[in-house]
Amino acid sequence: MNQKELKRFDMQKKPYRTAWYLRPLTWILSAPDVWMHHAKIKKTGMEGIKPPYLLLCNHNAFLDFKVATIATFPHRANYVVAIDGFIGREWLLRRVGCICKRKFTSDITLIRQLKRVVDNGDINMIYPEARYSLCGTTAVLPESLGKLCKLLRVPVVTLICHGHHINSPFWNLHQRKVSPTEAEMKLLFSAEELKTASPEQINEKIVGAFQYDEYAWQKERGIRVTYPKRAEGLHKVLYQCPACRTEFQMKSEGTHLFCSACNKRWFYTELGTLEAESGETEFSHIPDWYEWERENVKLEVEAGTYDIGVLPVTVRSLPNAKKFLLLGEGTLRHDMDGFHVSGTDKDGDPFCMEKSVPSMYSCHIEYEYLGKFGDCVDLNTLEDTWYIYPHDCEFAVTKMALATEELYYADRRKKGIPIRPGLA
Repeated sequence: MNQKELKRFDMQKKPYRTAWYLRPLTWILSAPDVWMHHAKIKKTGMEGIKPPYLLLCNHNAFLDFKVATIATFPHRANYVVAIDGFIGREWLLRRVGCICKRKFTSDITLIRQLKRVVDNGDINMIYPEARYSLCGTTAVLPESLGKLCKLLRVPVVTLICHGHHINSPFWNLHQRKVSPTEAEMKLLFSAEELKTASPEQINEKIVGAFQYDEYAWQKERGIRVTYPKRAEGLHKVLYQCPACRTEFQMKSEGTHLFCSACNKRWFYTELGTLEAESGETEFSHIPDWYEWERENVKLEVEAGTYDIGVLPVTVRSLPNAKKFLLLGEGTLRHDMDGFHVSGTDKDGDPFCMEKSVPSMYSCHIEYEYLGKFGDCVDLNTLEDTWYIYPHDCEFAVTKMALATEELYYADRRKKGIPIRPGLA
């Protein structure tokens, strides 16, 4: 496969303003799901606020987009969307105002596109976590947000939704019919307030606004999920057993999570908590288990021993929005120096991608992508996106995601660069 001859997605193309005839269509397509979940949308400080403004939204499920559409209607908005969202529908997504982005890359073109949206008098809608939350808590936010707000010089608004992860968690997208869900649309900074606020002050306030915990929210409101397979897929996130500390042997079935190494089992209750069937319940709160895994990864990084080894992988490429192309078979290694991918395509030509630790503050992963390819890591350059699928080996892409962040933080500490909570 001659990669150089492939047509690439045109990232330079100016964003469309949403066609007038598509605005009511987006509302019509969004409203039924919003109504079904009896979504309560609260607006705080939004009196008199009209476009242009920057809307920062948290990201837990596709329902986020529909609530945002209802919350901002009838105003025009441009949405920053990852390239895989454009597959097979680039024409439509461009015309409803979507702007393409390759995840976790530094792209000056996107800044120009966002500036054009402001100049058009419209809403810039961004999901700065850049991926669905893995366990219903805040993902790391880019440190560049404060500078972006200063550059755009328009009001900064947040839209924080609750209940979407509980309704359709990233690790098992089956709809649970959670109702009611909630969302708060809140003014953080007026254009005047931005003039005197430093990027650091802006970041601090954004991080504060983005603090959420879906499982705590569920428990506080007494929302029960009776779906009989509600635990299935949870082992993708909770990949390490807290009883025997074995990695990659966790499994899930029905309403239970269990370790196939030591046979300990946990019941996933209707209120979203975990209960050990015997012995100690190490973590009843799912995010606590997840953060325990993070701490274990951090210890490996600090000791200089983090290394997943060499994994056999299948690599699929997305140079444009037409479809994934099978690039070929190869190997993936994630270690103290970052990601290393190499292999040979069907024509016998070599391919490789290196992503150093400082170049990625986080990474995008998928569980059972499209229901047929399995778990994968998504690595990007400005011109291509590779979905990398390990196979015939024991692994957890969740650990790779955690390690990407902890490696980045360790690199900053080594260089004496301040680390601000919630930012990278």
